[in-house]
Amino acid sequence: MDTALPAAAQPRHPRTAALTLAALGVVFGDIGTSPLYTVKQIFAPETGVPLDAATIVGAVSVVFWALMLVVTLKYVVLILRAGNHGEGGIMALLALASQTAAGRPRLRSRLLWLGAFGACLFYGDSVLTPAISVMSAVEGLELVAPSLTPWVLPLSLAVLVGLFVAQSRGTAAVGRWFGPVIVAWFLALGVVGVFQVAQAPQVLQALDPRHAWHFLAARGAGVFLAVGAVVLALTGAEALYADMGHFGRRPIRLAWSFLVLPALALNYAGQGALLLRDPAALQNPFYLSFPPALLLPAVVLATAATIIASQAVISGAFSLTQQAIQLGFLPRLRIIHTSVRERGQIYVPAVNWLLLLAVALACVGFGSSSAMASAYGIAVTGTMLITTVLTWFVVRRAWGYPWWVAAGATAFFVALDTLLFVSCSLKVLEGGWFPLALAAALLVVMTAWKRGRELLGETLRADQMPLRDFVAGLAADAALVRVDRTAVFLSAARGPVPLALLHNMKHNLVLHQRNVVVTVRFQEEPTVAPSQRARVEEIGEGFWQVDLAFGFAEQPDIPAALALCAAQGLALDPFATSFFLSRETIVPRPRAAMARWRQNLFETLSRNAGRAVDYFGIPYNGVIELGTRVQL
Repeated sequence: MDTALPAAAQPRHPRTAALTLAALGVVFGDIGTSPLYTVKQIFAPETGVPLDAATIVGAVSVVFWALMLVVTLKYVVLILRAGNHGEGGIMALLALASQTAAGRPRLRSRLLWLGAFGACLFYGDSVLTPAISVMSAVEGLELVAPSLTPWVLPLSLAVLVGLFVAQSRGTAAVGRWFGPVIVAWFLALGVVGVFQVAQAPQVLQALDPRHAWHFLAARGAGVFLAVGAVVLALTGAEALYADMGHFGRRPIRLAWSFLVLPALALNYAGQGALLLRDPAALQNPFYLSFPPALLLPAVVLATAATIIASQAVISGAFSLTQQAIQLGFLPRLRIIHTSVRERGQIYVPAVNWLLLLAVALACVGFGSSSAMASAYGIAVTGTMLITTVLTWFVVRRAWGYPWWVAAGATAFFVALDTLLFVSCSLKVLEGGWFPLALAAALLVVMTAWKRGRELLGETLRADQMPLRDFVAGLAADAALVRVDRTAVFLSAARGPVPLALLHNMKHNLVLHQRNVVVTVRFQEEPTVAPSQRARVEEIGEGFWQVDLAFGFAEQPDIPAALALCAAQGLALDPFATSFFLSRETIVPRPRAAMARWRQNLFETLSRNAGRAVDYFGIPYNGVIELGTRVQL
């Protein structure tokens, strides 16, 4: 019998293996570096957890079952199913959930702002993850040589500055090393865990969930403080979903199930076993789990792993920014593609330097990873809770499951995420305010921008005449001079005459032989097929209406999209085509529709928004910009 696989199926296994290795380097860096500080923080004085045999086993049990319930059951089993055309992340989930409320504008608006706030919380995580990860790794030098303690903060800042400076070069050059380094990291976690567990095997009682229950029940009112520390073991879980579009759900599930989860479970058990034998090791149970001769190599490996973990979350912030711009929540920013082969590898200079500033302030302000742990978690758990709420709408409305199935799939996780979020909220005054303040500031920017653009669009539409009426009136004007070229006019709305066209006629007293009015729409899906990219409609008198569609995860390229119009009868010669853009200058009116401070913010954002020429990929030598003043 011939047992050979079909030709189409043969490459699957090598490709899956390669994607699994790549996923290890990008997806699991954050959650993989949590053992650096989690156990130490659980037994910190402020949590009130005593350091005795019962609580050590109970704490390890809570961490293990938290990983099983939150990461394995919620993300790996449930959330990874909620792909938006293969893409993941809170913005992709938001687009999917909002589609289910298309007929209910009020609910849809609330879902959009709920998802936007979750995205803002992710930015807070993007600040704290590099700071706490790198500092906790470099703090291992204190054990190598106590005299190096004063150098921990400067060295941490130096590593972080180098990391952010290198962003402009992209991750392609070093990305191939991410997977092997993280594999070595997880193998080290597992091996040192086994080494410690072998010396105190009683810690394996933590596999019994009853020890987790007894640990939580014994805390009483202090359970929230203990759970707030356990949350540190879960930071980075959102990355499993956010990076699904790059690697696919299968490689992520394989990597988690066969390497990441076993390595983490063994390491947490190993730290518990070390504390059972030597409670004084609480000074730094992670590094003290290693034999003294391997301490310095462990610091080096940990620093490399935390750099990779930081790189992953920084890249996530860049991708999230791009998606927020496409969905209309942020103004255009300069986006640089650092790879000609991978569309997901982008660099956003403005976001990069703002993140570096915030990360440096966090390092200097908190001073140590232990102090930073008080702020860490609230942004992560807030995003987790919002993800679960949005999942309800996907399970119930998009997938069409009965309400009791949807409730059963999400109610438990809503309760669990609420417990985690409330537990972390108790640390607001101890530093938790920092990521919340960042998220609130970003939300203010998003609301001002989105509302300002809505008002601007309403004002422009009120003053513009319909394009069809304008074209019909041209038939009677035989004296109008026509130029034998093609003019492309970008219009934010479909229907009215673009202001740039009217200004061109007013000032230059000419009209082109062929006039193409282009309207760009960003869909609530990550990508758009080339066959669905352009829709052409001939209006008459040398006018065409072209509608271009892009996904929220795509970088728009108008010239390339217009080239597709040839198949629909509109072939454009790029050497005989001029692009006309309208640039609005906002002028406040006496009785503005927005509060003056929000209007001022919107005006500032508008003035500093990236140029449409760069954003839409339009060649500089073919662009004519015409300004107009608009009262808002």
